[in-house]
Amino acid sequence: MTESSAPAGDVLFGLLSPVWQLVIGLMVLVTVVVAVTRLVRRGPSRMGGAMLLVGGALVGVAVVSYLVAQI
Repeated sequence: MTESSAPAGDVLFGLLSPVWQLVIGLMVLVTVVVAVTRLVRRGPSRMGGAMLLVGGALVGVAVVSYLVAQI
């Protein structure tokens, strides 16, 4: 028998990591769809600022997920 260089916890995390990324991505997508639906109901007067807020949140989530993936 050969000795493994990676602990079992690291191997398990490596297997589960793509699943968690998919779950987080789906939750973000659902949140954005709900937010956009509510904004459309409120009318164009609030759309500009709200879309900037949503766009900033999406960019923030993308940056954080990229940084986490690099670790």
